[in-house]
Amino acid sequence: MAILLFHELGHILVALYFKWHIEKVKLYPFGALTLFEEHFNKPIKEEMWIVLAGPIFQIIFYYLFSNFDWNHLKEYHYCLLCFNLLPIVPLDGSKIMMLIYQYFFSYWSSFYFVFYISILMLPLLFLEFDFSLVLILILITLFMDILEMFYKRKFCFQRFLLERILYQFSFSKRKTIQDGNVKKMKRDTKHLFYQNNHFVSEETYLQKMFDFKGKAW
Repeated sequence: MAILLFHELGHILVALYFKWHIEKVKLYPFGALTLFEEHFNKPIKEEMWIVLAGPIFQIIFYYLFSNFDWNHLKEYHYCLLCFNLLPIVPLDGSKIMMLIYQYFFSYWSSFYFVFYISILMLPLLFLEFDFSLVLILILITLFMDILEMFYKRKFCFQRFLLERILYQFSFSKRKTIQDGNVKKMKRDTKHLFYQNNHFVSEETYLQKMFDFKGKAW
């Protein structure tokens, strides 16, 4: 529990540094999860630092207390650290994987990428560890979180688009979308849509789309 609390403290402190709003902390049979109520268009760099802060703080905690005579501290630390870095939703490994993917590819496709990787990892997790009630409980919990993430993908994408209209975000990267497909939009990127032989700004295109005056995605 001390390892888990220090791990989550890392997420929380770095999130507070970037002025993110913390919603709640959830406890699982295999760990904990800090949830944030923030824009989906926050910089990838900020979110990456927040995600990485958990494992970094856990490593710091281990080396600070490794000289103490705590039974199984080393085993608990490495077990939790390695497990948490697996690319399975909602573990930190899946968040790191998704952020790296979103840096290069579209926001929409990142949900499918993480979903398939997570699903493929579950059988490997089952084969790697000895069968037990705890393992089954962990696998069921992970599977439910994977399904929830995939089920909410449309809501998350709609919110991702709406934020582009409601709030002023400043992005240095630029991307032109030739076919008007908003599913090609990326994080940390300002878009220009080319349609009917002329360019349309991101704000104008999305406003028409949500006003049902343009082509629905």
